[in-house]
Amino acid sequence: MSKRSPFRYFKTSPEIIRLAVMMYIRFPLSLRNVEDLLHERGIDISHETVRFWSQRFGPVFASEIRKRRIQSMRSSLWRWHLDEVFVKINGEIYYLWRAVDHEGEVLKSFVTKKRDKKAALKFLRKAMRKHGRPEAIVTDRLRSYGAAMKEIGNIDRQHTGRWMNNRAENSHLPFRRRERAMLRFRRTRSLQQFAAVHAAVYNLFNSERSLSSRTIFKLNRAAALSEWRGLLAF
Repeated sequence: MSKRSPFRYFKTSPEIIRLAVMMYIRFPLSLRNVEDLLHERGIDISHETVRFWSQRFGPVFASEIRKRRIQSMRSSLWRWHLDEVFVKINGEIYYLWRAVDHEGEVLKSFVTKKRDKKAALKFLRKAMRKHGRPEAIVTDRLRSYGAAMKEIGNIDRQHTGRWMNNRAENSHLPFRRRERAMLRFRRTRSLQQFAAVHAAVYNLFNSERSLSSRTIFKLNRAAALSEWRGLLAF
C-alpha cells in the first residue's frame, strides 16, 4: 500500500508550499514579507496561509530532515556544546536549551521555565536518548550542568573555560534574528515547536561558508536545495 501524500487536500502545488515554508523558517522574514515576495513571483496567497502552512508542514518537514540526517551524524559523538538562552513569553522568562556538536549541527532544542538541575538533567537525557553519549561536553559555569552530569555519571567528560563554548553561543544568533522578525512568542508550545523546526532547517542549509571554497559552497547549497525540494515527494 502506497503512502498517501500530505498535500492531497491542498489545491496549491507542493512546490509552492515548500517554497513558502522554507522562506519563512530559513530567513528572518515576517509573514507579510513572505506574502509580498511570493506575490512578486506571481503567487497570490495571504500571509495567514503562510502561517497555516508553516504550522502544518514545518514539523513534518523537520521530522523528515532529522530522519535523513541522524544516520550520518556519527561524528556528533565527539564533542557537544551546551548553552541556554532566555526567551520572554508574555512577560515571563523561559529558557531555551541547545545542544550543538563541534561542527555547528544543532542536536536538540528544549524549552523550560527554570534552569536548575532538574531542567538540565531532563535536557541531557533527551539529547542522549536520541544521539547517544558524547566523548566530551563543553558548558559554561552554570552549576546545574555539573550537578546533572554528576548524577548521570558524565562529570569526567565536562569541560568549562573562557571562549570554549562560543560554538553554542553563536548558534543562538540565527534564532534570535527569527525571534525579532516574529515579534516574539505567545506560548511555550509554539516556541518549542518553532525552535525544533528552525534547528532542523538551519542544519540542512548551514554549510559553514567561511570554511569552504566558493565551488564547494555552491555544491553544498545546491544539494541542500535539492534535498528540500524532495521532502515528502511521492
